[in-house]
Amino acid sequence: MASSKSLAARVEALRRELHEHLYRYHVLSAPTISDLEYDALFKELQALEAEHPELRTPDSPTVRVGGTISEKFEKVRHPGPILSLSNCFDADDVRAWFERIRKLDPRVAEAAFVVEPKIDGLTVVLHYRDGVFVQGATRGDGEIGEDITPNLRTLRKLPLRLRGADEGSGKGRRRAAAAAPPPVLVVRGEAVIYTTDFERFNQAQIAKNGRTFANPRNTASGALRNLDTTLTAAVPISLLCYQVVAAEGLTPGTQWETLTYLRDFGFPVSDVARRFTALEDAITYCQSFADKRDSLPFEIDGMVIKLDDLRLQTDLGFVGKDPRGATAFKFPAREVTTQLVDVTVDVGRTGKITPTAVLEPVEVGGVTVRNATLHNFDYIRDNDIRLGDRVLLKRSGDVIPYVIGPVLEARTGGEKKIKPPKTCPSCGEPVQQAEGEVDVFCVNSACPAQLNRVVEYFGAVLDIEGFGEKIAHASVEQGKVRDVADVFTLSKEALLDLPGFADKKADKLLAAIQAAKTRPLGRLLAALGIRGIGFVAANDLAAHFGSFDALGAADAETLQQVDGIGPSASAAVVEWFAEKRNRAVLDKLRVAGVWPTAAPKVASTAAGPFTGQTFVITGTLPTLGRDEAKEYIEARGGKVTDSVSKKTSYLVLGESPGSKLAKAQSLGVTILDEAALRTLGG
Repeated sequence: MASSKSLAARVEALRRELHEHLYRYHVLSAPTISDLEYDALFKELQALEAEHPELRTPDSPTVRVGGTISEKFEKVRHPGPILSLSNCFDADDVRAWFERIRKLDPRVAEAAFVVEPKIDGLTVVLHYRDGVFVQGATRGDGEIGEDITPNLRTLRKLPLRLRGADEGSGKGRRRAAAAAPPPVLVVRGEAVIYTTDFERFNQAQIAKNGRTFANPRNTASGALRNLDTTLTAAVPISLLCYQVVAAEGLTPGTQWETLTYLRDFGFPVSDVARRFTALEDAITYCQSFADKRDSLPFEIDGMVIKLDDLRLQTDLGFVGKDPRGATAFKFPAREVTTQLVDVTVDVGRTGKITPTAVLEPVEVGGVTVRNATLHNFDYIRDNDIRLGDRVLLKRSGDVIPYVIGPVLEARTGGEKKIKPPKTCPSCGEPVQQAEGEVDVFCVNSACPAQLNRVVEYFGAVLDIEGFGEKIAHASVEQGKVRDVADVFTLSKEALLDLPGFADKKADKLLAAIQAAKTRPLGRLLAALGIRGIGFVAANDLAAHFGSFDALGAADAETLQQVDGIGPSASAAVVEWFAEKRNRAVLDKLRVAGVWPTAAPKVASTAAGPFTGQTFVITGTLPTLGRDEAKEYIEARGGKVTDSVSKKTSYLVLGESPGSKLAKAQSLGVTILDEAALRTLGG
C-alpha cells in the first residue's frame, strides 16, 4: 500500500498536470493530449481525493471549473456560474448517476429528461438588453470570461436583435415569449464550425495559399479571440444555444420549455434535442448517436442528459464543480497521441503521390490504428510534422485516420524533417507540383503503380460491359495492357489467356470494346483521367475545342477561356499533352479508330441587363431557390457558373455561404445579396 507521503505527491502531480492541460486547452487552444487521456488523469485524481478527502485542496480541478483568462481581452464576470458536467462513459454510469440523485431527492424518480448533443465547440455567453445584443464573452474559468463582443457580432447565426423585440403588435408573433423578450437576458451557447463549412474553408485557404487548420473547434476558438475582427468574419462560425443563464421576468420551468423560448427569440437551437419520460429511452437515444455522430453537421463528443425540471436541477445543487441535475454521456475518444515511426508514399490512379504515416499501434474509437494519412507534403511542412514526433491522431467514424499535428512539447531534438520525393517511387519519372497546388503528381500515364487503377477507371467511364476490376487488373498484370489504348487492341486469343474466359465471354467483351469506340469526345476525354478534368469539365472542353488535336494545341490561357477551367485544371491539361507517353497513347487511339470529334458549341444570344456578365451563387437566398435564381439571371442575359474565377462578374451571396465567398473576396469580385441582384436586374 502506498504511503501517505507518496499519495500526496501523486495527487499534487496530477493537479499540476491537469491545470497545465486545462490552460493549453482553454487559453492556448493547443492541447497536447487527447480527451481520453485527460479523462483518465481526471478520474484518477477524483478517485484519490474521494478516498483521501484530506488531500483535496480548494484549487483542485475536481472542485472548481478549470481554465485561465487570457490577458488580451477585457474580463467579464458572468451573472451565474458557467459550469462543466460530470462524465458517464456507458449506460451503467448513467444509471449510477440517476440512483445517486434519486436518493437525494425522491422527486427524481418521476422526472423527465432532455437529451442534447454535447457540441465540440467554444462556449460563449451572450448578453441582451431590451432584446438587443450588447455583450458576448468566453467561458473563461466559469466565473470570469473574456469580452469578445466585436468578434461575436461577425457571426451570421447570432441574433443582434431578438424576435419580438420591436415595439408594436408585430406581424407573425407566435406567442407571448417571442413577442416580449425580457429586459435582461443572458444565454449560453456553443460557437461551432459545421463540418462541411470547415472543409470548404480549408479548401479556400489552399486555393489562396493560406494556412490550413487542423480541426473545427480550435479554428473557431482562435478566430473568436483574434484581435482583428475582419479575420474572424472570414471564418464560417455558426452558433447553437441551449441555456438561459439569467433573465429578468423570464422563468421557464423546464429545459424543454427553455429550448422553445430560445427558438422563439431567434436563437439557433439543435434539432437533435429530445425529451423522454424514461431514463432507459434517454440512454438508448444517447447510444444511437455513438455510431451515427458523423451524420450530424457538427462535431460532438457525446450527448448530455438533463433533468427537464429546472427547479429540481437547482434544488439538487452541485458536487464539486458539477451540477447534479445533468451529466454528459461521453463517446469513445477519437483523438489520441502516438509515435510517428515512418512515412511511406503511395501513388494513386491520377498520379497523386500521398504520404502515409506509419505509427506505433494505438487504439482510437475502438479500432487499433497503425497507419494514417498525412494528406500531402504541404500539410506536413505547414504543420511541421517530423519523423520521430509524438503526434495527435484523429479518427472519425469510418473515415481514414489522419495525423492532426505534432505534440511540440514532447520533442527530444532527434526528430527529422520529412522531404517530398523528387521522382515517382514507382516509375522513377520526375514528379510535378503545379503552382498554387498542394499535391505532388506523377504525370506518366504508363506508371506501373497507376496503371491497374487507370485501366479500371478507363473501362468504367467508357461503360465497357464486362471489363471490371478483376479483368482490368489481370490484363495489366499479364502484360496484355500497358496503357489505356491497349484496351482497344485486345484480341480474342489474349482474352482467352485470362482466368475465367471462354469463347462466349471473350466474344461478348470484344463486342463491348468495339461499341466503346463510338463514345463521344467528352466521355473519352474524361476516361483518360487527366487531373482535375471530370465529366463536366471534359464535356465543356470537348464542346469548345471539338477534337483532341485542337485541345492538345491549346495553351493554358486559351484553356481558361472555357467556363469552369481555372489555372490548376488548365495546367494539368497542358502537362498531360506535353508528356511523350501520353501523346503515344493518343496516337495508338487514333490508329485503333478511336478518334471522336464534337460539333462546336453554339453561343447563347440572349440579351438583357446581365448580358456579358458571369454570376456565381453561394448560400441560401431569402426568397429564390438556386434554380430560380439561375433562371432569373439567364432570362436577363447573364451566365451562371459553379466556380469563382477572374472571369466572375458577381457573387450572389446568401445565408451560410461556402468557400466561394473567400475566393471571391480574394479576387475582388463584386458581391451582391438577393435585393441588390433584383435591383441590378431591373
